[in-house]
Amino acid sequence: MNPADLRSLQVGDLEAREASLYLLLDRVRAGGDESAAAALRTLVRDYRDYHRSLYTRALNQAALFGDDTLEAPLVAALADTRHNCQAWAAMGCTALGFRAAVPGLLALLDHPQWMAREQAVIGLGELADESAVAALAPLLRDPADWMRQRAAEALSRIGGDEALAVLWDEFEHRRFRRIGYIASALALFAPEVIARLRDAASDEDPDKRYWAAVALGSTGDDRAVPTLERLIAEDRGTTVFDGRVDVAAKKGLRTLRRIQAAIASRE
Repeated sequence: MNPADLRSLQVGDLEAREASLYLLLDRVRAGGDESAAAALRTLVRDYRDYHRSLYTRALNQAALFGDDTLEAPLVAALADTRHNCQAWAAMGCTALGFRAAVPGLLALLDHPQWMAREQAVIGLGELADESAVAALAPLLRDPADWMRQRAAEALSRIGGDEALAVLWDEFEHRRFRRIGYIASALALFAPEVIARLRDAASDEDPDKRYWAAVALGSTGDDRAVPTLERLIAEDRGTTVFDGRVDVAAKKGLRTLRRIQAAIASRE
């Protein structure tokens, strides 16, 4: 590592040091400059010796320069309440795939700052540790809509029978009027969940039929098409928020076709 690279993060006013940080990131991005990457890793390891702004901005792009040597310092930083950087430590652990961070991320679910909680939920989903399902389940009842969405996304990424059961329970009981995030999450469990959703699309409750149509469309699976076409043709039910089941089915069918077209274009 070139000592000048590290000095550029320590000397001068904050604006100059931030500019130096971006230059180091650009050097790594452009050509894999190892001296620049080493300086950035030193910043992350010894973050208490640098301005908080440099640490947080570097961790926004941790995947660019990080390696396994950052696991211990980043996991330790998850518990550091003094420097107010826990959200970014969570971001770094997630980007670098450090599964050892799971206990620390679980502890952050009760953090007073919303950003730390959000990054913890995102991290638990990305790291896909099934031990986190029980801790994420209560967040589907959180008063904040954004937290419920993040929790549903995380559970869908974790996958497995336990996560599916938690999401399906929320689909069945619908503690909130609008649960598009639950429908989207359930769709990611296709094809296993399709039979359940088709059954739900025949339920006497129009709200359940509505959200079943949304979820079926998001699966992108042809097995959902007959049910969606039936709802379009026959179902004039309305929900508690004045949504129409046939309209949801029409949108669902369009979504299904868009998903299929996107998959075909990639292949």
